[in-house]
Amino acid sequence: MTTVTKVSGEATAKPSGGPVKVKKRKASGSEGKVLNVFSHGFLALWAIMIILPLIWLALGAFKTDAQIGGSALSWPSNWHFDAFARAWTKGIGGYFAHTLIVLVFSVPLTMLFGSMAAYVLARYPFKGNRLFYYFFVSGAMFPVFLALVPLFFMVKRFDMLNTYQGLILVYIAYSMPFTIFFMHSFFRTLPTAIHEAAVIDGASDTRIFFQVMLPMAKPGLISVGIFNVLGQWNQYILPAVLMQPQSSTDPERYMLTQGLIQLQQQMGYASDLPVLFAGATIAIIPMLVVYLSFQRQIQAGLTSATLK
Repeated sequence: MTTVTKVSGEATAKPSGGPVKVKKRKASGSEGKVLNVFSHGFLALWAIMIILPLIWLALGAFKTDAQIGGSALSWPSNWHFDAFARAWTKGIGGYFAHTLIVLVFSVPLTMLFGSMAAYVLARYPFKGNRLFYYFFVSGAMFPVFLALVPLFFMVKRFDMLNTYQGLILVYIAYSMPFTIFFMHSFFRTLPTAIHEAAVIDGASDTRIFFQVMLPMAKPGLISVGIFNVLGQWNQYILPAVLMQPQSSTDPERYMLTQGLIQLQQQMGYASDLPVLFAGATIAIIPMLVVYLSFQRQIQAGLTSATLK
């Protein structure tokens, strides 16, 4: 049966048997389980593809040429560090020092200039703000290979070929687009009330940036800093073009990536694969240490910037 209810002059029919129960279909957990198994399986496969070559490389530094040509994952018969000592004396030590000198200056300056530019673009609206932002960010989409020839002649005109300062400036310019893009998003998420309170207290813009906003952006700074360290440490094409001796009297200032190629060329027909494996292991270890030491800070910086 139905009851007729008159509402504002109109008759509406309503079931008299009580409230109608709508059955909710329970979401099946089978789809989620399948997706979970697939994602974990893919991540496990990816981890194996990354870890196995590293293990093979590290084990090769303790083997002989004959053992390396045999089983790929066999254990070395003698665990000695002679290959590491030979690689260090054949030039890896100098290449390591050159790379460290460049990164000690290029990474902090990249973070300083990138953070300053990102802060201004994120917190101070002015005419042409978005134009400058897109101009900086567009540099990340520009392949470095297209700029090698004009970059070479520009650095040569300033008489900075095969110099630390020339490569440092190029590294800074190379890393600025990503740094500005990342830090711009992070600075926009910081609370405005703290900035306004500092202004009311009479703090200058410089003091607000260095003493208030920059410490609050520490997770983002650590995250983008690690990415810059990894990118500049593993860079090959820029040092290969800009760090070549221009004369017989010009000293060799090869970076570590160039040094591995030089180490291979020095062998000639006399194969010494353990030395090459040891040199590659020396180049990888600092980056593994840096990433493993700051992995929590990296994840915190990425997730906080995303969630905010």
